[in-house]
Amino acid sequence: MSPLVSIILVGLSATKGAYAWGKLGHATVAYIAQHYLSSEAASWAQGVLGDTSDSYLANIASWADDYRATAAGKWSAPLHFIDAQDSPPTSCNVDYNRDCGSKGCSVSAVANYTQRVGSKSLSKDNIAQALKFLVHFTGDLTQPLHDEAYQVGGNNIKVTFDGYQDNLHADWDTYIPEKLVGGGALTNAQSWANDLIQQITSGSYQSQAADWIRGDDVGDAIATATRWASEANTFVCSVVMPNGSAALQQGDLYPKYYNAVIDTVELQIAKGGYRLGNWLNNIYKSTVAKRDVGGIEGAEVKPAELPDLMGYDFLPEPRPLSRAQLARAAMEGDCCGKGREGHQH
Repeated sequence: MSPLVSIILVGLSATKGAYAWGKLGHATVAYIAQHYLSSEAASWAQGVLGDTSDSYLANIASWADDYRATAAGKWSAPLHFIDAQDSPPTSCNVDYNRDCGSKGCSVSAVANYTQRVGSKSLSKDNIAQALKFLVHFTGDLTQPLHDEAYQVGGNNIKVTFDGYQDNLHADWDTYIPEKLVGGGALTNAQSWANDLIQQITSGSYQSQAADWIRGDDVGDAIATATRWASEANTFVCSVVMPNGSAALQQGDLYPKYYNAVIDTVELQIAKGGYRLGNWLNNIYKSTVAKRDVGGIEGAEVKPAELPDLMGYDFLPEPRPLSRAQLARAAMEGDCCGKGREGHQH
């Protein structure tokens, strides 16, 4: 059997349906973002979503994963990742023109929905959808294995964690975070978010937080989101698999591997929430607030509308598919495999 056929068959054997960071991680990112939203931006987001509860962003943080699993939302699967064509653990890097596929990626999606969420002419439902996507994909970008093509983002690296056989992607998405906080409910996410907010405000992250958002520009979302992906991708080499994937298959990843990576997991969740809050504040200030001020000369901003939900205008020039992209295509463009015993996580 040729290596190429083997790769495709491996991809076909991978099941679909996992949630990047898991529902726990995405909700935690959302709760952190809520904390850092201005009152005006928060009111705007609540109005868009029709939700004035204390969990207005957390409630929809995993909507994009649920939508992806439907027939109507299947098209959105490639938007949950960018496949870095690098070579961990020796080389980790993201190149947007090389790595964003012909059907879009997480970076192009952030750019697309950043533009759409501030639109004056799209329907209320389309704007709400844009915000839901944006909340989710900002979180996806901070998960290192969502910025990596190797072994389909780690889905094909079979490992054992805490006595269970699963895959490396599933462990990073769900099982490592849930091991830390004790579960995956919204109450767990709220508690974890509060801990991380304290670290951002006055703890170990206080001196780093300004750098997390330095240079972020809603007017150049491709460059900004590519930088987020590149930063997370470096952890694939330095933290996720510093000694290669084979070393991760030599025994249970708990507790030694867990202890080695958990600080990075928390750091990335904190970054995702802080960045999302800042990003939504900037969208509100630069687009929504100006758009909604009537009668003031120069106040109205009319962003150019894209012709499709995929945001094809943002995509790089098409290239021939690499072997890693063929493997991803064999998964029908999906980002993740199922977790333990075939259950979605």
